[in-house]
Formats: sequence, structure tokens, C-alpha cells
Amino acid sequence: MSVSTLNHGPRILLVETDEGLAQHVSLDLRESGYDPIVAYDATSGLRQIYESQPALVVVDRMLAGESGLRLCNHLRQVGISMPLLLMMARDSIDDRVACLEAGADDYFLKPYRTEEFLKLVRLYLKPNTANTEQLKFDGLILDLATRTAVRNEQTISLTAKEFELLKYLMEHPREVLTREQILENVWGYDFLGESNVIEVYIRYLRLKIEDQGGRRLIHTVRGVGYVLREA
Repeated sequence: MSVSTLNHGPRILLVETDEGLAQHVSLDLRESGYDPIVAYDATSGLRQIYESQPALVVVDRMLAGESGLRLCNHLRQVGISMPLLLMMARDSIDDRVACLEAGADDYFLKPYRTEEFLKLVRLYLKPNTANTEQLKFDGLILDLATRTAVRNEQTISLTAKEFELLKYLMEHPREVLTREQILENVWGYDFLGESNVIEVYIRYLRLKIEDQGGRRLIHTVRGVGYVLREA
């Protein structure tokens, strides 16, 4: 079951089993100029993604009888790369890592707060201004218009957060970047306490850009952070 509205703003799919919460979030999105669509289970959500081509997908981690994490993981496995946001009830380190390892770009917490949610949506749906610029480093090319990378003649699909992280590293080649710098410039805010969020994304980027036997470009500087440099 799904509900759509007539609107000319970016289309956002909400996968949420709680009808009251779904209506609340949809109203906030509509009043902010977006075009919300609601799916009340993972199966309907998957169908809506293919039929409606949303610009962004919001998934509740706790879907009735199933896991929002599983849905996110499936979407990434089949090559769907639009931003995915998870709604979560807890904010432990394990929860954050599970969110990111499932392929979600970011998360927000329950109880639902309108301004916090809309701020995150705006962050991931910034206007896509025409940009033909490319960043290049040692055979790795990052196309800022298509938001994809190319290495060894292989095109690499990136999630929104993977793209931002690689872009930041490539804008500062051979410069050691601290964890704090990366969190501030890529995430736009700092996580409370310690987490291995950055390590998770670095691992994903390494797997992708080294998939065809490419030598390591992203190096760990123990106790400090990371640096993009030749081996």
C-alpha cells in the first residue's frame, strides 16, 4: 500500500509501518516542498523505488516482521545508489555501525523531531548544480557531475557518503587528515563519543577502488587519521 501526492519537489520515499508516524513525516515533507510517497512494508517500498524513482529513501530500522537494515542492504547489493536514511531508536556504537554496514548514508533518531529530520534531508538533497570538474589522483578519477569514480577503466558506483568522503580525501592529496577533520567536513557534525564510523567507510572505499587489483591509495596514519597518497 502506498500513497502519493502531486508535488513538483524532489520525490522522497518513506518506508514506515507506523501509519501515524508516516502521516506526520509525510506532512512535514510536503510542507517543505518535497513529494512524499509512503510504503508500509519493505516489499511495497522496493516496488515503489523501481516505479517512482525517488531522489531519497527513508527507512525505519524496525519494520513490522522484518528489518529495515535488510532492505537497505538489498538495495545496495542490486546497485541502487540514491541516499538512504535510517530511522533508529538507539544510538549505540553497534547501532551506528550496523546502519552504515547495511549501506545507509546516515540516520536520525526516535522520537521523531521535525527540524532535525528536515535538516538531514536538505543536506542530502542539495541542488545539483552543473559541474563538469573531475578530481584525479594516481589513476583514480572522481567525476563531480555523475558522482562516480573510475579506476583501471572500471566505473565505481558510490553512495552519497562514500562520494563525499572520497571527494574530501582527493581535495587534500598527500595531506594527513585527522578523524575530527573528516567528521566535520564530510558528516557536517561530530559523533558523540568514540565510534568507528570513519573506519567503516574507509573500508568500503578501499574495497571498491582496489577491487581490480589497484594498489592502495588510502593509508591509515595510526593515532591520527588517513592520507591519500601513492603507495
